Amino acid sequence: MTTIAPEIFKAYDIRGIVDKTLTEDAAEAIGKGLGTLGARKGVKRFVVGRDGRLSGPKLVRAISRGLNAAGMDVTDIGVVATPMMYFATHHFKTGSGVMVTGSHNPPDYNGFKMMVAGETLAAEAIQDLRRLIESASFVTPAKAGAQSTADISDAYIERITSDVKLARAMTIAVDCGNGSPGAYAPKLFRKLGCEVIELFCDVDGTFPNHHPDPSKPENLKDLVAALKSTNAELGLAFDGDGDRLGVVTKNGRIIFPDRQLMLFAREVLSRNPGASIIFDVKSTRNLFDWIRKHGGKPLLWKTGHSLIKSKLKETGAPLAGEMSGHIFFKDRWYGFDDGLYAGARMLELLSRGDNASRELESLPDSISTPELNIPLAREGENHALIADLQKSARFEGAKEIITIDGLRVEYPDGFGLVRASNTTPVIVLRFEADSDAALKRIREDFRRVLQKARPGLSIPA
Repeated sequence: MTTIAPEIFKAYDIRGIVDKTLTEDAAEAIGKGLGTLGARKGVKRFVVGRDGRLSGPKLVRAISRGLNAAGMDVTDIGVVATPMMYFATHHFKTGSGVMVTGSHNPPDYNGFKMMVAGETLAAEAIQDLRRLIESASFVTPAKAGAQSTADISDAYIERITSDVKLARAMTIAVDCGNGSPGAYAPKLFRKLGCEVIELFCDVDGTFPNHHPDPSKPENLKDLVAALKSTNAELGLAFDGDGDRLGVVTKNGRIIFPDRQLMLFAREVLSRNPGASIIFDVKSTRNLFDWIRKHGGKPLLWKTGHSLIKSKLKETGAPLAGEMSGHIFFKDRWYGFDDGLYAGARMLELLSRGDNASRELESLPDSISTPELNIPLAREGENHALIADLQKSARFEGAKEIITIDGLRVEYPDGFGLVRASNTTPVIVLRFEADSDAALKRIREDFRRVLQKARPGLSIPA
């Protein structure tokens, strides 16, 4: 039996604190487990990449040792954005890869996003991997796998720029938050014909300027300031591993990803009439009417990049998006979440007009809260609370309660959401309404329900 911290096996990936819950021995065992899964499916080679975190090199070495021990050849593609690892699995026709990344977690975290034989591991598949590792039921090949290196960046940038074309030159500000996209995003957008004003594009795993998470408005302050002080007409921001996109207009307004999805959906549906467009439970309800208006079928689904990816593959939808910033194009692309590619497609659309900010700010909007978090004391407590609420909660004036991922309660004039985070012991809430009064009423309804279930629990202001 192999001892490994079970709590690092999350719903979407593996993630832990380096040298504490995520050790080199654990990484090697994970490599053996992935190699065993690969061997069962006829895989011969894995691609391995990493973000800019300081712990990345030793974890790449460890997981590669494990993969080699299971008979897998390993191609190390170095410091890349996560979507570049996904791209490499297509480019090298492996269908299998590992990205060593802590995404937007603090610098002492790291983890793995994993593909085996064309499938992104998620949910129960990740728990199956954990059980395989704990039982040490690894393959014992006659010969260990080999190691090689490759640079995928030119092929990745060429693939995008050969397909995406801007109607006019644009000046943009790009904030990479010292994450790995900084090594590639400026080059990509310059090759598309943009003048690029760089913010924090040097890769630094200590993240000295701000946290690389564009879903948090406080991390976009530098980008807002750059738009005010330069001739840039649009700002793009990326998270630590480049699979999420943030957008800021010239006026400093943040265009959250569910509104970005509207712009993409309109264009994709013009060429794919009747197609489904997938969005997660945290997204605006305006997407339902918008997608129908443009000839598509709205499909609400669970939060989580790997869960959305699986639904995209299952349904054949050409486009999906999450409130967190993951955008998935199967239209002209491969179906994985790619912040850099989404940024390129955004510029392609906006370059057709003469005012990018006006185009974005004209998209339907509502009064809403950001994502609100209630931390709980113990792992699993958040899931237990949601299970209780799904059985017993009663909401005043609700017209529909959706339980695919927590409880999304639809009212005639808004919605409220409460769900369990799949990465930390946190309850996640979000509210949207047609008016301030409606928003206040819906929040109060949720506060009543939560306090009845757990006295003393309060919704953040």
